[in-house]
Amino acid sequence: MTSTKTNIVLIGMPGAGKSTVGVILAKKMLRDFVDTDLLIQAAEGRCLQEIVDTDGYLRLREIEEQLLLSLDVQNHVVATGGSAVYSDRAMNYLKSHGQLIFLQVELVALQARVPDYSSRGLAKHLDQSFDELFEERLQLYRRYADITITCAGLTQEQVCQQIILKTAI
Repeated sequence: MTSTKTNIVLIGMPGAGKSTVGVILAKKMLRDFVDTDLLIQAAEGRCLQEIVDTDGYLRLREIEEQLLLSLDVQNHVVATGGSAVYSDRAMNYLKSHGQLIFLQVELVALQARVPDYSSRGLAKHLDQSFDELFEERLQLYRRYADITITCAGLTQEQVCQQIILKTAI
């Protein structure tokens, strides 16, 4: 990637709407869209849950970090996997090439959107609850975010409008 900050990178929990909002935002801003979870699945030839089941959640995090560090795009909207924030190197790399937007969604809403997180392909400890995962990741999302969008009560279109208003690129 070049050193210009032209990308909008969406971070947040599974179920926060990164992929859905990303597609809408890319259309509104006339940009290309990249979903890093889909890139991982395509590169690995298997779904995220299969990677976790076969190789473990730490391997999924390694694969994700490698993919993020090799991402070479400009003027894109990028939806990252929820666990991308575990890699300081990847987050700093993404931040050097764009603005990181945290889609903040309350735990109750996430639980409603992701009722069966056990098959979602989450990079988490085997015995870790969704609540515990939320608490663990929340501080990381806040640390890396350039902009936080509080999504409570907003439609996906309204979330996109907030992002457009708050980004300088």
